[in-house]
Amino acid sequence: MRIHLSSVFVDDQEKALRFYTDVLGFVKKADVPVGADRWLTVVSPEAPDGSELLLEPDGHPAVKPYKTALVKDGIPATSFAVDDVHAEFGRLRELGVHFTQEPMERGPVTTAVLDDTCGNLIQIMHIRA
Repeated sequence: MRIHLSSVFVDDQEKALRFYTDVLGFVKKADVPVGADRWLTVVSPEAPDGSELLLEPDGHPAVKPYKTALVKDGIPATSFAVDDVHAEFGRLRELGVHFTQEPMERGPVTTAVLDDTCGNLIQIMHIRA
């Protein structure tokens, strides 16, 4: 068994696509109309056939209170691995990304948390071997 698809609820799929591709560096994998919305996924350019991230519309009534509660409590919706949290923090900050947590060392793990502009907090992390 392996992870094939994960999702993050977004308030605007087009805005999310721009942020996740133009800013974070993912690439669009699937873009299929589904009624008023889209089946819209992105992947890492390093693993184009790897796990996909679905940029899922947050229209279900349970989603907005869930997202609001996570953000209020500072809990990331998901986490992405990077090779160097400090370098990625600097690169993203130069692009105007707002961070709610600057790089923090936690034993062998370094993390930082950013706002994805679509209603979510996203953690970037690196685990030293």
